Formats: sequence, structure tokens, C-alpha cells
Amino acid sequence: MTQLSINTTQNVNINFTAASVGDRIVSQLLDILVMIAYAIVVGVILSQSGLEATINALDNWSIMAAYLVIFSPIMFYTIVQESLFEGQTIGKRIMKTKVIKLDGYHAGFGDYLVRWLFRLVEIMIGNGIIALIAVIASSKNQRLGDMAAGTAVISLKNKININHTIIQDINSDYVPTYPLVIKLSDNDVRIIKETFETAASTRDYVTIIKLRDKVLSVTGIKNQSGNDQDFIRTILKDYNFYTQNM
Repeated sequence: MTQLSINTTQNVNINFTAASVGDRIVSQLLDILVMIAYAIVVGVILSQSGLEATINALDNWSIMAAYLVIFSPIMFYTIVQESLFEGQTIGKRIMKTKVIKLDGYHAGFGDYLVRWLFRLVEIMIGNGIIALIAVIASSKNQRLGDMAAGTAVISLKNKININHTIIQDINSDYVPTYPLVIKLSDNDVRIIKETFETAASTRDYVTIIKLRDKVLSVTGIKNQSGNDQDFIRTILKDYNFYTQNM
């Protein structure tokens, strides 16, 4: 399995496993099945409702426009799904893979757009063979769209223990302190946890202070926890409390 070592803006290395070629192919096939199912269902509805005959009675340009609108969910399937589900489509969810930025943060709409545009080129030229060759040849299992967007597709199947996740052990009667912690994302919290644990183990108090300041500036939280280490620990626990109970 190809390993990706991502260096965050806090200069912490986080290791991921790149999604295998097989996983990417299967997830793509699953997405194609979803799109085929949509086309079949819509086709049946159009036929049974009489809308198909109504549309076909229009002029050629109107027919083309109508069908483009009706089947646009297929055309924009990947970019919409990845944008809504933070780097995942239905196929990727089933295969437990996800698109991430190579800096460890969530990919944004612009990144998904670049991947989608390159996907059109990769499919039109060679029916996806170019994408397959690029993934096999790339050291990070990236297709051309990933290379252009600075993204990679990772596997979420890794068997990891609680110490390697953002999950914190909290009691059932735990009372959170900072509601604004929900402004953070899972990736933000993972990076905070990785950075904090590395800094705490090496007694790198300068990094802990910088980490505290960054959390304060991003969330707008006011530190009520005393020292910086207690503050970061509370942030991690509060995030888990709110995300587990949403």
C-alpha cells in the first residue's frame, strides 16, 4: 500500500494510506451504477408520465436543453457529491475512500472543480485509460486531476486505535466549556491533536502557545481553562462531546 506523508502548516507529519487502484476502480464503478439507476428511473418517469413525448415535440435546441437539465445530476454527480460529503461520493463512501488536500486539510469546492474538469478530459480521451495510467505511475496514486488540484484519494480502512484518531475518552456526565469549538472540522481537530501530543511529549511550549493562539483566532473562543495544555485538552474533549451528540 502506498503511504502518503503529509506535512501540515504546524510542521507535523501525518501518515495516510493512499487508496489502491482497485478501490478507486470499484468506487468509480459503483458511482456509475448509481448514475445508470438515476437515468433508468428518470427515463421510466418521463415515459410513463407523457413528458417524453411533450419534450420530443419541441424544437431541437429545446429538446437538448430539456434533457441537459433533466440529466444534469449525472453530469455534475462527482463535484456535487464531493462538495456536499467532504470528498466522498456514494462509491467512495462504500469503499471507504476520501479526497483530501496534500496539506492535510479538507479539499474545497475549487479543488473538486479542478478534479471534475480534468475528469471530463480523462474520460473523453481514452475512456479513462489516461486516469488509470496516471494513478498507476504516480508515487501518490494520483490521477491528473489530483495532481492539478493538489489532492489525493486516501483509504479510511486503516485499523487504528483511539490514540491515532481525534476521539477523546469523555465521561457520560461530561460538561463542555466551549460551544464555539464546532467551528473546527475533523481535520482541524486531528491536526490540533497530533501537534499537541508531539509538542507536549517534547515539552515544546512555544508550539503549544502558537497552537493555542491559532485555536483562539479561528474559533473566537476565550480561554477559561487556565494553562495552555489544559485548554487544548478541553478543546479536544468539547469537540468530541458536540460532534458525538449532534
